[in-house]
Amino acid sequence: MQTAYITHPSFLLHEMGAWHPECPARLTAIADRLLVRSLLDLMVPFDAPEATQEQLLRAHDARHYYELHGAAPQEGYVAVDPDTSMNAHTWTAALHAAGAAVLGAELVAKEGFSRAFCPVRPPGHHAERGQPMGFCFFNNVAVGAYHALDELGFDRVAIVDFDVHHGNGTEDIIAGDDRLFMVSTFERNLYPNLGEEPRGLNMCNVPLDPYSDGDALRRAVVEEWLPRLRKFAPEMIFISAGFDAHREDDISRLGWRDEDFGWVTRQVIEVARECAAGRVVSLLEGGYHLPALARSVEAHVRALLDVD
Repeated sequence: MQTAYITHPSFLLHEMGAWHPECPARLTAIADRLLVRSLLDLMVPFDAPEATQEQLLRAHDARHYYELHGAAPQEGYVAVDPDTSMNAHTWTAALHAAGAAVLGAELVAKEGFSRAFCPVRPPGHHAERGQPMGFCFFNNVAVGAYHALDELGFDRVAIVDFDVHHGNGTEDIIAGDDRLFMVSTFERNLYPNLGEEPRGLNMCNVPLDPYSDGDALRRAVVEEWLPRLRKFAPEMIFISAGFDAHREDDISRLGWRDEDFGWVTRQVIEVARECAAGRVVSLLEGGYHLPALARSVEAHVRALLDVD
């Protein structure tokens, strides 16, 4: 079974200012690392399409779509929240980022691929049904998950989120939809300061204490995630793959190492093998220390590819 690598040139054109940590160099660092380590040779490249309005409106309301489109500048920057801005290329990049999730779902559902890795920008898991926030404009994983449910005929889809920040947008969109189940870890009392109390029975949120390490992650996964995922028995799994819990990333206070990202990915893949014919679509979220990001993504991709 093959693994897809889905990206798009527009992801390098979206940027929010020279000072901003969510920068185009993140994708360059990832691609360079995977190239040097010969991992790109093991994946099939695809250009992400633009998500259609119909696909986006399964996860977002129409007001959000039209207001975001209307805010897109012809030049310079337009702020949509204190940390999040659009430039002239953001709208196009956001469409392609959501489209990567749709294509990933299509490839693993019916084109003979077992997995897809999507190094996308802008990220998505903070984007709520009705508003952009936290560097995010459209909720990429939610768009992909609803495409799998509403167009590809799946009945149960899981979302796994191991970004250091809680995926509040994903939770806002899917809470209460029993076709979807989300498991997440995140640092307690960190932006967006949500997630301690799940908003629906289809959520398993596990906050981790500041300065905890990969052992806390492993306990959360083994004791909380895996039993709930196996009980749900998803037919496809999406990953919101954030790498900002790394001990070298100063945006957080968790102490994960490169190998922790490989370990958690392998646990998810094992569930996918048992329940979902191995179908996994992974989309990049956070991770801002470039060397740590590149190494951690390598560990993640090696797990997706089943190579040491």
